[in-house]
Amino acid sequence: MTTVGALVLGVVAAAALTGTAPAATASPADLSTATFSLASSITPTVLAATPGPEKTEARAAETAASTSIQAVATVQSDIAASGLDIGQPATVDTTALQQATDRLEAASMLPETFLPALSHDVAAATAAVDQRVAELRGGLDAAVAKKAEEEAAEKARQEAEAAAAAKAAADKAAADKQASSSSSSSNSGGGGSSAPIPTGGGSGDNSPAGAQAAARDMLASRGWGDDQMSCLVSLWNKESGWNYKAYNSGSGAYGIPQALPGSKMSSAGADWQTNAATQVSWGLGYISGRYGTPCGAWGHSQSTGWY
Repeated sequence: MTTVGALVLGVVAAAALTGTAPAATASPADLSTATFSLASSITPTVLAATPGPEKTEARAAETAASTSIQAVATVQSDIAASGLDIGQPATVDTTALQQATDRLEAASMLPETFLPALSHDVAAATAAVDQRVAELRGGLDAAVAKKAEEEAAEKARQEAEAAAAAKAAADKAAADKQASSSSSSSNSGGGGSSAPIPTGGGSGDNSPAGAQAAARDMLASRGWGDDQMSCLVSLWNKESGWNYKAYNSGSGAYGIPQALPGSKMSSAGADWQTNAATQVSWGLGYISGRYGTPCGAWGHSQSTGWY
């Protein structure tokens, strides 16, 4: 072994035993004249059997970063599955976090004194990603709540419309039933139950002209004019020709207004069978109560064939 080789082995052995590195006092190129002295040095604690708090912190930072990345994937998947518009792009920039994590992993062989700064960078990047994930999760929750409110409002609207339609149908059915009942109690041309204005017996003239004269007086007492008289003449011309003895053998309707049955006219007077004025009085009461005016009754008769 040469003198230089023995010297190098001695230096290595000294470093291994003392944990210190020798410092050269001569040019490395001139090892034949070099002399060495021991200089203090920091042994990388990464080689220690038990990791220190710096490595524990680094591992915690890496775990938190991994959890944060998984949260990004989860929230983006949930947004896509919902199909809802959350009012913002469902993007998360994880570049800074990935780079910080890569630097921390690459420093695994460095002394632990380097790790706190790198762990802090990872933690800061993780916090930024977590905040963005929280924003997206909040937007998704708000969109889900809005959709639920809209669906509840739509359901309530449909139920209200269905209830209104059902009520309208029930009301129409009741009205149709009432109209059918009223129709069955009258003939095709008249009859009714509205109370007439008593006439006091009239003039005793039962001819069509006498009946029309009595009717004209009664219309005036009700505040109706000649236009209503014209409608009344047309109506009762069609029903009975103003004949107080007119009788419909098919339905049993009787008299000038064709009351069904004729005995209904007794509410206007006991002489309803023999007094045209009594029949007119009852007939005007019926028209007033059911159609409002003679022209209203005449219009109905023209459209349906009866009143």
